[in-house]
Amino acid sequence: MRYVVPFSRGYGMARRGIDPFTAMRREMENLLESFTQGLEGAPEVSENGFFSPVVEVKEDEKGLTIAAELPGIEPDDVSVELDNGVLTLKAERKMEREEDKEEKEGVKYHVMERAYGTFLRRFSLPWEADEDKIEANFDKGVLTIFVPRKVEEKKAKKISVKAKK
Repeated sequence: MRYVVPFSRGYGMARRGIDPFTAMRREMENLLESFTQGLEGAPEVSENGFFSPVVEVKEDEKGLTIAAELPGIEPDDVSVELDNGVLTLKAERKMEREEDKEEKEGVKYHVMERAYGTFLRRFSLPWEADEDKIEANFDKGVLTIFVPRKVEEKKAKKISVKAKK
């Protein structure tokens, strides 16, 4: 499980050659920042303006299962891509406000805690995936993706026996 690295925190995937203490400091800063944002009730937004959906990642011998909460999003507004071992979840929730109606009827928003915009989450896969068998299902606001491991067929290799003269 330690190989599944989320990209949504703004600093990207840990690169080789970066001081581990610097990476740990960044991780602690992001952890504290996300903790305080959760207390304020505001949605968590990364530095690049994307919202991060809440996910659950499980791994077994068959593969990786990722479940992402995307309430209020239509299945047509969700995309899942795999490119160079990086799985990207992207979704968009559009604002449902009608500005003409608001102006005519005097409707004013006092609190807006619902997140609107683009949701994005990326994961680096710890092994090579069988791209043709990846499944994605969307049910009741939860996107579930199954990424199977690529199984290499092992064929018996015939070894010729030579007589010694």
